[in-house]
Amino acid sequence: MAETGADKNAVIIKKYANRRLYNTATSSYVTLDHLCQMVKDGVEFAVYDAKSGDDITRSVLTQIIVEEESKGGQNLLPINFLRQLISFYGDNLQFLVPRYLEHTMEYFARNQEQMRNYMRDTFGGIFPFGRFEDLGKQNIAFFERALKMFAPFQGVPGNSETGEAPPATPDTASLADLKSQLDSLQRRLDSLNPQKPDKSK
Repeated sequence: MAETGADKNAVIIKKYANRRLYNTATSSYVTLDHLCQMVKDGVEFAVYDAKSGDDITRSVLTQIIVEEESKGGQNLLPINFLRQLISFYGDNLQFLVPRYLEHTMEYFARNQEQMRNYMRDTFGGIFPFGRFEDLGKQNIAFFERALKMFAPFQGVPGNSETGEAPPATPDTASLADLKSQLDSLQRRLDSLNPQKPDKSK
């Protein structure tokens, strides 16, 4: 059986040939909208093909995203982001992208309530672009550095004329430094306490 996207206590959803989704916990058929709400409610579930038993959770979650993106005013994925994401398929650094995206979303989700309170109390619900854009730029800088650090895996040969050896594999110190940068981003988010905006800018 393929890799599962949920733990052992997850609700089991079965998908039949007629594309109907069956919730085994409630003994009822459900829709993608139901599964979307379950995600928002924090209910863990895994989807299996009723005939083959294959775990198809990933493809069903992707379907939910496509459905949500097709709704007016619900777009979360910028076009440039989608283009860049597609370009990484088959790339030597493809293995690095999922972990980076996972880390980024974990940091964002961990601080989402703090962000909401900050926007509500300080800006009346208006997003403070300047403060969070700075954090986004730091995150991008971290990703670019990670790409450079893992350059050896791209199979770049050494310089045959000068006898220069290929770059060394990233060592423990380099990985620790990257982790330190992630921790630094977390501390920056934690330091965003509600305060009045600087009107002098």
